[in-house]
Amino acid sequence: MPKKLRCLKKLRAGSGALAVAAMLAVTTAGPAGAVTGDYVKDNEHPFVGLIVFYGPGGGFHHRCSGSLLTPTVLLTAGHCTAGASSARVYFQQDAGVDWSPETGTDPDTGYPGSCAEGTLGTQCATSSEMYNYGYTSMAAVPETKDAGLVILDQPIVLDEYARLAAPGTLDALATKRGQQDTTFTSSGYGISAAGPGGETSFRERLMAQSRLTNLTSASTDGYNIQTNGNGNGLGGTCTADSGGPLFYGTAESNTITGITSFNHNRYCNGTNFSYRTDRQDVIDWIAATTGSEFAQIAFAPAAG
Repeated sequence: MPKKLRCLKKLRAGSGALAVAAMLAVTTAGPAGAVTGDYVKDNEHPFVGLIVFYGPGGGFHHRCSGSLLTPTVLLTAGHCTAGASSARVYFQQDAGVDWSPETGTDPDTGYPGSCAEGTLGTQCATSSEMYNYGYTSMAAVPETKDAGLVILDQPIVLDEYARLAAPGTLDALATKRGQQDTTFTSSGYGISAAGPGGETSFRERLMAQSRLTNLTSASTDGYNIQTNGNGNGLGGTCTADSGGPLFYGTAESNTITGITSFNHNRYCNGTNFSYRTDRQDVIDWIAATTGSEFAQIAFAPAAG
């Protein structure tokens, strides 16, 4: 059983505002220590946003990350949209860096309760329409339905958006020799370090590279991608990175093969698990949910 769902190694809406990944955690103890990893500021993927979810009463509920596939369709994790009534998405790289515990807001962006003046529809958007694929609260492992969509009220017009990997893109890696040399890049707004002494969070979009571990273990079973961020030049994911993209390749890639989902370590050490988006059933669900908007979603060419 995973020790917690994930929501990249980077939190505070304050530090107590853990994403749903943490709130649904199984709290059995993991080894002590802090997350380590080499992450950098992500200015490569302006379509990756920080999502604040609100409960039925309109109050802050949790936060996650997500990726725009079109001006209004944002892909995230199913465990992020589950239980939320509305959302607001910030696309600034430093969306919550200047958040103040005294005022409870970031004066530059309005995070987490409003869009700063002049940013609504350009760098910030609201949503009251969200879906999840049928997330089962990790009733069994692997979780087979951890995909979600947030439909924005205001379109965010950018020069580029994320694209989805073609169906079955990762299947050939399951038995490929040297698969540990396959590079993936994660992006998100989550915690950068977690340990017994607390958390480190910048609330800014960061990215890190990792290596493929496997696609066929009991925790993956064709539904998830297991990657490892340990080692020089590598990094991983942590709370509030949930829903963020796992890009196939280096930092320049914008092809999503997975959504940050969970790990087995309460302090975010070790391996990471992302829910695969190159499965035909997931793509079919996205198509059925988005309707005519689906025609605007770009796909990377299938491997030849």
